[in-house]
Amino acid sequence: MAFIHTRSPHLSEPKLIIDSDWKSAAQAEKEKLAAASAPKSAPGAQGDDERREVAFEDIVGMLANQALSFMGFIPDPYSGQAMVSLPYAKLHIDMLTILEAKTKGNLTESELAALTKILSQLRMAFVETTEAVSRAVQEGRLKPMSQQGMAGGPAAAPGATPGPAGGLVMPG
Repeated sequence: MAFIHTRSPHLSEPKLIIDSDWKSAAQAEKEKLAAASAPKSAPGAQGDDERREVAFEDIVGMLANQALSFMGFIPDPYSGQAMVSLPYAKLHIDMLTILEAKTKGNLTESELAALTKILSQLRMAFVETTEAVSRAVQEGRLKPMSQQGMAGGPAAAPGATPGPAGGLVMPG
């Protein structure tokens, strides 16, 4: 900050004049240097003040996590219980399939590879989960539940409670 001290003949104290233009320029330069030298943090490690752009992988991950959640792989964070709703799991896999079709030719190699791999894994998990539910019904460990208007739904285990749209909430 630039200060100019002068003595006024009418005042007993020095007069202080602040050069505002210099102060603004110095502050702008300081911010520019701080931004350039700031360490780049890993995705997800930023504070509330810093937000990174949402990436394609974030959308794919969100839909994949929902599909896994509805196949019972990810328990509800509040109740700790896993829920199985095969129609909702299929819906999220179908949304990823639509995303794959609509973005064809517009993805980077890594984005396309990640989407293809995730879709393949989710489809395999869906088939395995559907078969496991069918076996459990045949063995009498699960009994079918009404789907409240959704066809081809899951079955209920003794002690399981209905979830959204007739899904299952498995005891934790």
